[in-house]
Amino acid sequence: MRYDFDTAPDRRNTSSLKWDVAERELPMWVADMDFAAAPEILEELRKRLSHGVFGYSVIPEEWYGAICGWWRERHSFQMEKDWLIFCTGVVPALSSIVRKLTTVGENVLIQTPVYNIFFNSILNNGRNVLESPLRYEDGRYSIDFEELERKLADPQTSLMILCNPHNPIGKIWDRETLAEIGRLAAKHHVIVVSDEIHCDLTDPGKEYVPFASVNEECRRNSVTCIAPTKTFNLAGLQTAAVCVPDPVLRHRVWRGLNTDEVAEPNAFAIPAAIAAFTKGGGWLDGLREYLFENKRTVAGFLEERLPDIRLVPSEATYLLWLDCGEICADASELQKSLRRETGLYLSAGSQYGQTGKSFLRMNIACPRATLIDGLTRLCDGVNRFCGRPAQGS
Repeated sequence: MRYDFDTAPDRRNTSSLKWDVAERELPMWVADMDFAAAPEILEELRKRLSHGVFGYSVIPEEWYGAICGWWRERHSFQMEKDWLIFCTGVVPALSSIVRKLTTVGENVLIQTPVYNIFFNSILNNGRNVLESPLRYEDGRYSIDFEELERKLADPQTSLMILCNPHNPIGKIWDRETLAEIGRLAAKHHVIVVSDEIHCDLTDPGKEYVPFASVNEECRRNSVTCIAPTKTFNLAGLQTAAVCVPDPVLRHRVWRGLNTDEVAEPNAFAIPAAIAAFTKGGGWLDGLREYLFENKRTVAGFLEERLPDIRLVPSEATYLLWLDCGEICADASELQKSLRRETGLYLSAGSQYGQTGKSFLRMNIACPRATLIDGLTRLCDGVNRFCGRPAQGS
């Protein structure tokens, strides 16, 4: 089946977090897509809606089978049914895990720049954010393992939240890198929580490595958060899962999720997830091709018309990390100017840690025409910010 990604529903006036903005504004910030969900998922949701009764739900065998089958076939990782726990979302899971597996005043390590809500899940629970900044050289990111080990070795550090693939830089961590993270974490008695919500949104021909699949050490010492929500644009349905192979660690996580009352599904969470993981493969493959072409469009546009903005190479996610360091030291000022002058709404990189201060994050999960509109606004806004004449004048 061919899928249409060039046409998107009008999301204005739908109580959308992303699109509840002024009429002239173009939001390309928060990480949800402007594409309708896969037809196969919509059909299952229509069936569930037509039943007309929306009482309490349980987790059926099909849910476990759908997830295990997807990870086995798409990611060559054999999960077991017993490892899986339903959760209403990855963010609720992260917050619950921080509360259950650490105590107030302990350190939770994150590798910045990283998804800004990690900070909230740590600080809102009275724990300390311990940043281990990624090394940025020649436009590419890597891990400084000596620095990472120093911080893992701190006796107050009890948990590490790994972003795999990494948001906002779009990097897929390879098996050797993940193995070294796992070795150091186990050596210093630090549990690794791997947020793998973007795992299916890799470029065509690219594959991510589940942290728990790397070796027995990583498997025993890890908690993995997964969901169909980013991949299939289902965030509003509140459906996710937590995978914990080690039985003792799993019991602690299970107790935390149930104590926090985030382990029970709504009426649409389960059928949506089952449909996504059993029938959504074709749609996803089409989406990945489309997003890859969007990335190429951005790269070509910047090279031709905005060469002083550097696009950080991306292998995963639909979020692009734009290095604006040649234009300004603090891209939040540029972000405000772009929104004020052109209506283009991007994310300021400082949200993801101070190492992101000179960056902007751009969501390109939209039809190509919308993307071109956004890039044109970006060019116009940057020229105004820099006091340059509009191109073509």
